[in-house]
Amino acid sequence: MVSAAEAIVMLLAAYLGLGLLFSILFVSLGVQRVDSQTRGTGAGFRLIILPGVAAFWPLLLARWVRDVPEPPVETNAHRARAAGGDET
Repeated sequence: MVSAAEAIVMLLAAYLGLGLLFSILFVSLGVQRVDSQTRGTGAGFRLIILPGVAAFWPLLLARWVRDVPEPPVETNAHRARAAGGDET
């Protein structure tokens, strides 16, 4: 029988394993489709983002599948004020 601690470790290992597989595919093919600012970046940039992609792979997979072309623009009082709009 598997203890609770062993089950947690196995789930974490599976999550990270899937994240690593996804991150390799994503940094080579998908990152340009999710964020156009990454076009033309080199291998160094892709190595830097690899751990973050492996950690947040479910969120990035959802954006890639939905084919969201750009990151959402944050709307807050600071941006509104800078644009000359109302603070609310």
